[in-house]
Amino acid sequence: MLISVVITVKNEAENMPQLLDSLLVQEKPFEVIVVDSSSSDGTAEIIKDYSKKHEEIKYISYDNTRGESRNYGVKQAKGDAIAFTDGSCMADPNWLKKMRARLLENNDIVAGNTIRSGLSGFSKAGRVEVHHNGGDASYPTCNIAYKKELFTKIGGFDPWFKEAEDVDINFRALDSGAKMFYEPNAIIHHIGGETHSSFIKKSFWYGFGRRELDMRHDSLWPHYNVLDMVRIRDGESWWKIVRLGIAFLGYSYCLLIGGKEEKKEKLRKAKISQH
Repeated sequence: MLISVVITVKNEAENMPQLLDSLLVQEKPFEVIVVDSSSSDGTAEIIKDYSKKHEEIKYISYDNTRGESRNYGVKQAKGDAIAFTDGSCMADPNWLKKMRARLLENNDIVAGNTIRSGLSGFSKAGRVEVHHNGGDASYPTCNIAYKKELFTKIGGFDPWFKEAEDVDINFRALDSGAKMFYEPNAIIHHIGGETHSSFIKKSFWYGFGRRELDMRHDSLWPHYNVLDMVRIRDGESWWKIVRLGIAFLGYSYCLLIGGKEEKKEKLRKAKISQH
């Protein structure tokens, strides 16, 4: 099975060499498609240099949102399966081997184990899981693989989303009856250093995205386990509670400004139901 690894990047020059080096040692066959969104720090030059030396690596310039850029990358992909990761990541040497093995076992989606690094326990803040139709829709796009047939069938990433497009596509895939498998030995290291300001920003937009999901899929609250949201489990830090508080502000902000968008969404759903 040929696997196409699709990555969207913007200004990741510092991280690109270690990411690309980690992908070049993966089990073949594979190709790596890097979609660059108008980087200004030398990212494009690094990718182009690698592509000249390694035929597996392909550079594409496409300035758009994350979802649209990933969709564009998938359109160029030749693989039967698409594996996604991010510019601030590094793959374990057996990442694609483990992904491929599970995909060949009749799974439509395989989510891997993302190990995060960061300051002051930010990396151990945990995530708010969204369970739906036998799977967890909250697995991040930095470590997940889709069979291309399924990805195409459900329409890829929804460009309407400003945030949370990764949870949305997983939710729609599970809604379609897709079989998802979690492989703990398919490891991606998320190596982006976290600062207090970036943590606040990400947490805010994390909450914003969750409100967008409510608008798209009606309320997702029945899919949450509220006790798990606030419980600090083994390996997690108290930053989980801080993130939830900041995320609530982002959720509230989207609720405040999203009135017009929500009305449009209700009209869209009404038109679909009429057909």
